[in-house]
Amino acid sequence: MSYRLGIDVGGTFTDLLLFNNRTGELKLEKTASTPADQSIGILDGIHKIVERNGLSASEIDLILHGTTVATNAVLEEKGALVGLITTKGFEQILHVARSQTPGPLAGWIIMQKPDPLAPLYLTRGVSCRMSAKGSETAPVDEAEIRAFIRELHDAGIEALTVSLINSFANNSHERRIRDIAAELYPDMPVTISTDILPEFREYERCLTTVMNSYVRPKMANYLKGIQDKLADAQIDTTVNIVRSDGGVMSIEAAKRSPVNTLLSGPSGGAVAAAYVGELAGFDKVLGFDMGGTSTDVCVTIGGQPNLVRETRVGYYPVKASSVDVRTVGAGGGSIAHVPMTGALRVGPQSAGADPGPAAYKKGGEEPTVTDANVVLGHLPPRLLGGEMTLDVEAARAAVKKIADTLGLSIEDAAQGIIDIVNENMFGALRLVSVQRGLDPRDFALVAFGGAGPLHGNYLSKLCGSYPCISPPTPGVLSALGFLHSDIRNEFSQTMIRELEKIDNAEFGRIFNVLAGEASDWLNGEGIPADRQRLDYQVDVRYYRQGFEFPITVTPDQFATEDGKQKFISDFKETHEKNYGFNIDSPIEIVNLRCVGIGQVRKVELPKYEEAGEDASAAKYEDHVAWFEGKQIETPIYDREKLKPGNRIAGPAIITQKDSTTVILPDHHGKVDEYLNILIYADQ
Repeated sequence: MSYRLGIDVGGTFTDLLLFNNRTGELKLEKTASTPADQSIGILDGIHKIVERNGLSASEIDLILHGTTVATNAVLEEKGALVGLITTKGFEQILHVARSQTPGPLAGWIIMQKPDPLAPLYLTRGVSCRMSAKGSETAPVDEAEIRAFIRELHDAGIEALTVSLINSFANNSHERRIRDIAAELYPDMPVTISTDILPEFREYERCLTTVMNSYVRPKMANYLKGIQDKLADAQIDTTVNIVRSDGGVMSIEAAKRSPVNTLLSGPSGGAVAAAYVGELAGFDKVLGFDMGGTSTDVCVTIGGQPNLVRETRVGYYPVKASSVDVRTVGAGGGSIAHVPMTGALRVGPQSAGADPGPAAYKKGGEEPTVTDANVVLGHLPPRLLGGEMTLDVEAARAAVKKIADTLGLSIEDAAQGIIDIVNENMFGALRLVSVQRGLDPRDFALVAFGGAGPLHGNYLSKLCGSYPCISPPTPGVLSALGFLHSDIRNEFSQTMIRELEKIDNAEFGRIFNVLAGEASDWLNGEGIPADRQRLDYQVDVRYYRQGFEFPITVTPDQFATEDGKQKFISDFKETHEKNYGFNIDSPIEIVNLRCVGIGQVRKVELPKYEEAGEDASAAKYEDHVAWFEGKQIETPIYDREKLKPGNRIAGPAIITQKDSTTVILPDHHGKVDEYLNILIYADQ
């Protein structure tokens, strides 16, 4: 019997989801994260899940791992010392950057511009040069390059970046510099820009490549550590790493291109939210993933998460395909405090996994969102199927600090903490919906993560997004998304020309080259031919417009006039949807792209027959909880005993091993045929 294992490392817990390839059965497990070395928590979780299910680790064929190592290296400024070789005269490219400053109107006054990831004293400009059309205007001076590489190496760099002007049109100079560096220092990691982003826009290409070098040594060490620990434990299995765009790649590819993992964890949640929404009958879904440290939100339409060509990690804009996810520092471990202004604040500081909330009895004393939920009775004293018992008195003592400062009762202070963290998360949901011209009332809300279903009904109420869907395994839903992800990589070529001035046959020639590169990569990843798929895209904009959109095409679409007109129509429809208008202007092609996809067997949640509305068999405790300043009788239900068709009147609390779902007063939940709980407002 063979299994696939999805592993999602969060700030507080590491989630594991085991999928039986033969029966489709799912088994979940959670274990405490180990921030100092995430691989320790991963190995603990693997041993735990195989022992609990009476398996041998050798039965796991494939591990799919979402990681935050690269993201944390950037956010915590703990990456490598990077050297940069660029074109002479462009040494300050990372300093000049773009002219945008953060909002609001006076945001530039308080802007703290960080130092570039490759410092200027470790930047060298070489004399070789390519024109924008790819012709050589100055040849490679090998003596100059060897001298520069030796200088940078002797200065202590841990990784080298090569990003030359116009290399997207001809990368032969970059390749030669890479080869020289490999001759001189074989163990030094070298990244060239056209291996990471062979597209125009010099700043974004340079920054993205430098960021790849910045996180590359740390990621390589981490991934090697996983391989070594698996080998020591005699676990012989393939490990794939989840990409920011919801696909996966081999562990060796992740060592070379870790910049594609910067949104690794959140992307799995977006994929899973789209899948769960479709199962429940909703093709427009807001994903709401609340964990212990942060909350990730996204929007999915038509069963697919929204992909963007550029994302932001901290201050830095990164040009890499990724799921459109916004993150806010609000989670179960977010710490409540009262600054000198006297107004209650929650987060972004977090108690994390160590020491954690006060209720966890690990030494934490600061009041957190989890402690507030314990005080209000929304979170029962037992978690993880009884493995963790919460300390109610410690939670009350922590929240009392806020209550005393503000002159409130402990329960009112706890409700204030919950209200503020909910508003923080509501603001993030507005960014992916209202700010994009989307009405959240047209969307269902999928609440997942360890704390998502605890707050999901609140967020549905704020957004008007109904139903609030609590999936059957909400605490490990990102891991489910990993199991649902295909292997993928992108290959592109810049071609900036007006559509009407391009010979249509040229599209076919370029797509053939890109398809060859994608097929070679898929073959190198060991993907059988019958599971390989190639998708094609064209980045397009109005002439001289600042930003472009990817439009999906077929490789021979431009061979006919009808195909060309369909492309124009698709672009205008996309432009209208994003900007609300179209203009009378020529259309300009920017990039051509081929996406190589290795398809995997998709996880399918089982479907059950309806069993009637009566949910009393699942009720196991009479409880009292606080809602809107009042104590209300609130029954507690066992999620495992709920059946399709069961109706649960609010207020109610539903417990399970990986999460807790709260149904508010004047709401009700109904269990569907896939065991999702759909929460609606009473009419």
